[in-house]
Amino acid sequence: MRIARTVAAAIALAGMLAAGAAPATAGAPKRVTATPYAGTPTVGALFITGLFPLHICTASVVDSADRSVIMTTAHCIRSGTGAGYEFAPAFHDGKAPYGMWRVTAAYAAPGWIRHADPHDDFAFLLVAPKQVDGKRRTLQSVTGGNRLGSTPAAGSVATAFGYPLGVGGSGLRCRATTYRKGSFDAIRCNGFADGTSGGPWLSGTGSSRMVVGLVGGLHQGGCTKEQLYSPPIGEAAHRALARAGRRGPADRFPVPPSDGCTTGQ
Repeated sequence: MRIARTVAAAIALAGMLAAGAAPATAGAPKRVTATPYAGTPTVGALFITGLFPLHICTASVVDSADRSVIMTTAHCIRSGTGAGYEFAPAFHDGKAPYGMWRVTAAYAAPGWIRHADPHDDFAFLLVAPKQVDGKRRTLQSVTGGNRLGSTPAAGSVATAFGYPLGVGGSGLRCRATTYRKGSFDAIRCNGFADGTSGGPWLSGTGSSRMVVGLVGGLHQGGCTKEQLYSPPIGEAAHRALARAGRRGPADRFPVPPSDGCTTGQ
């Protein structure tokens, strides 16, 4: 995703993030428009340390051995371990109906840690359990979780979710047909702006619902509001999730590189 150009100067030292999409590609499926929705328990807004109540990315709960893991893009972790970030499942209209869950560690593929490979632009964040109705609960026991799948065949249908950068507000979703942009998955969806990086692409329903992509990868998710990219979801993602689920040694993230977008796109 892009640095939010309208606010970057004010929060540059805090590493402010954002997200967008990219120019249309010949032969791409018809563009659809994102619509607001009231929230779903497994998807929420991600808040960076020191910037609350400004949410700057999106994340989702994934099924894991630890039952305490969320998935977002690696470039949403500006550097370090991600400890202190907070996740608000089903966030809407400034409310967090399932509470705020604090990140304690982050995990990525070696390709991101070593050289910020956009094909590995995904991260799995471990969140601490908390007291809910007088009982110590894991995040997944409260919200449920989506299984981690794999990149679907071109022409598949997925629903992308995301929270635009801001204070308060609600999420967006967009049901669209996937296609390929080189080695990246893509969909055409108008309206996904800064802040939607990390938003999951989900397929299936109920217990069969899977994460098959997320806003990120090429140009950190894209350069305009009309087209979204995803890094490939495959073996590297599953390995990183497994490390998070068993609470293995956490990673230290590099400062993300530029998204490569031209100013004004």
